[in-house]
Order: sequence, then C-alpha cells, then structure tokens
Amino acid sequence: MRIVHLSTSDIGGGAARAAFRLHTGLVRLGVDSRMLVLKKQSVDPLVTKFVFANDLSTRIRRRWRAHKIKRDFQRYQKTLPVGFELFSDDRSETGHELLRQIPPCDIINLHWVAGLVDHESFFTGVPKNIPLVWRLADMGALTGGCHYDGGCGKFNARCGACPVLGSTTEDDLSRQIWLRKHQALSRVDSNRIHLVGTSRWIAAEAKRSSLLSRFPSTIIPNGLDTEDFSPRDKAFSRDTLGVPRDKKVVLFVADSSAIKRKGFEQLAQALRLLRNRSDLFLLSVGGGNSNVADLPQLHLGRISNDRMLSVIYSAADVFVIPSLQESFGQTVTESLACGTPVVGFNTGGIPDMVRPGVTGYLARVGDSSELAAAIGKVLDDPVAYQTMSKKCREIAVAEYSLAVQAQAYLRFYENLLGS
Repeated sequence: MRIVHLSTSDIGGGAARAAFRLHTGLVRLGVDSRMLVLKKQSVDPLVTKFVFANDLSTRIRRRWRAHKIKRDFQRYQKTLPVGFELFSDDRSETGHELLRQIPPCDIINLHWVAGLVDHESFFTGVPKNIPLVWRLADMGALTGGCHYDGGCGKFNARCGACPVLGSTTEDDLSRQIWLRKHQALSRVDSNRIHLVGTSRWIAAEAKRSSLLSRFPSTIIPNGLDTEDFSPRDKAFSRDTLGVPRDKKVVLFVADSSAIKRKGFEQLAQALRLLRNRSDLFLLSVGGGNSNVADLPQLHLGRISNDRMLSVIYSAADVFVIPSLQESFGQTVTESLACGTPVVGFNTGGIPDMVRPGVTGYLARVGDSSELAAAIGKVLDDPVAYQTMSKKCREIAVAEYSLAVQAQAYLRFYENLLGS
C-alpha cells in the first residue's frame, strides 16, 4: 500500500506536525508512506519538497497568479479585526504543477494544504482511480477561507460578509472562494473524498458544511509519540527551565496568544480571579505577549522540539487550554501523555479528551470564573491529583499513541481500497 500525504509543511505548525506524526506512525507499521510538502523543515528522506518549474512561461503564469491572490486579499487589510483568524485562498501558485509531482500511490491523504493545493486544478485533474482522504485539521476545508468561523455559521450556506475579513459585503472574497471551491468539488463523485474528523465536533461541522456534507466521514483522533511525550521528573524539569519548585505552575501553550480564539484574555482574567493565591506561577509557550500583571511567570517563546516540550508539560501542575474554538487540541494530548491534568472550555474537540474528574475539568465557553474554579480544583486536592495524573498517562497511551492512530488509519485505508 502506497500512501502520499499532501501538507503545506511537514513540521512547521501544529497541523503539519500532526500530519508528520501520522506519516511516522505508518512508516513504523511498514507502510510505504511519503509526504509532499511546500515547506520542508524535517530531515526525513521520505518527505519531498515541492519544486516550482523554472521555465519562463511557467514563471510568468505563477507570478500573475500570485499577484491576483495577493491583490484580492489586500483590499481587506484595513478591515481585518485585531487578533483575526487565519484566512486562506482556494487558489495556489502551484497550479497544475502539483499533480505532476505526486509520486505513484494508492491513496492520497490531504491534511492542512493551504498554499499547496489549488482546488480547481487538483480536484479536476487528480486521477479518478485514486481515493482521496482529507484529514480536517481545522475548518479551512469547510469554509470560504477562514480556518475557524468564530461561530458565524455562514459556511453552511455560501459564506459572504465574512467577519474574519471584517467585511460587510455579501459578495466578498469569502463568497468568491466558496463559489470556486463549490464548483471544483461539485465535479467530484461523493464516494471519491473521504473525510477524517479528528474530533466529534469537527466531524459534525463537516456534516453542516455546504461544501463537504455529501462526502462520507469518520473520526480518528490525532496521535503522538508517547515515548517523546512522557512524564519527566518534576523537580528536574523545573530546575532545567528555571521554574521555582515551590509554586503551583499553570501552563499555557499556543502558536500565538494574540489570536483571540486561543483565549489568553479569558485565562488572564481567570488568573486575576485567583490573585489571592500567593503560590501561582504562569509558564507559557508560543508567540505573542502572555503577560499577566503581578503574577510571577516565565515565557519560553516558540518551542518545536518534542522532548523539550515534554519537560515543559512535566514542569507544570496544570495545563490550561482556554480556546474558544478548537477542532482537536493537540496540546491536550501532549499534556495528558506527560501526566499533567488539563483544564479547558467545553468546546470543539476539547471535551473528547478532557474528561471531568478523570483527566481534568471543563468550564463553560468564555466563562473565566468557571475556568478559575476548575484550575483551583486541580491544584487543591493532592490525593485526587495523583490519581488524575496517572489516568492522564494511561488514556494517552491507550487512545492517542502513534501506534493506535496508525493502525486506525491502516484499517481505514484497507477498507477504502477493498471497496
């Protein structure tokens, strides 16, 4: 069985790392798995970087295409809200070139493919005898451009007047992208594309999508290497990072705290509600400013090394994911694998993993007072904490290891080819 994974990057960003982890898990099972990416950062020889053709006519077409994509988005530069969500076009500079570089395979598995896959050329040109699997890393495949809709719900119609663009015009870029996506996907038979939701929530959103609702879907959670992500000695971890041993450490991890959807504002308010405690310490990872006034803290910036991340999770007493919308929440499984309980909002894929009283606690979406109470609940019962920590690790190994995920995908692929 030959699988080719299409991903914008191999390890640059959470969605890319999830794709690379799946590829790694399949290789360990002996599957012929390869990746074709726009941006390669790993040293894996089975990952191939897309190469742009260099002849004059192709370069001219590519530059003109890039100019049109950039021009269409630039008109919204003045209306973009602060902390706006990522927005991607359906068009790509790769055009038809991508199809020529896909190696021979039995199945093509798409992941997060913004900037790599050009909808029109790809879905009309890919060989009809090759099944397509699409792992939904976020809502990008379902919408007219946004990767999270903030609850607007317009993706179940035709998008337009997009709040992510700060647009009030129905026939805006989101509507134009939706129309182009719809035209490309309408030419694909309903049994050609098979969706994989990483959580119950994103699978349900796909069923609501006016673009993808007619395609079958299944749920397979993301996996991770539970050897790389495993509990480290807490004292050693804190000494390594320069974190005080005698504090209750709250951990926040996000690509950027400036993205409103990541909920740092709500976490900061929750921590302010706990200001009567003198034992709190905030540890944070990622971009943006994660400062909370009058609270001892350490910001580590962006960290991509899995072993180092396991040290960080192990140094914490509780990991908080205050996202207001999240398709899966890969950081949750990373924390669980390190034996660190998780507190988060009851939204998206988070409740699939954060099981109240077992692996952590949930709060109503956006409710900082409930979030604060949940954090205190984890920190204030040392006996229950030990049981919870142990359960976190057990569930991570049993349900979210690379082997479990890869086996699930292998059965899924075999069923597709068998049918």
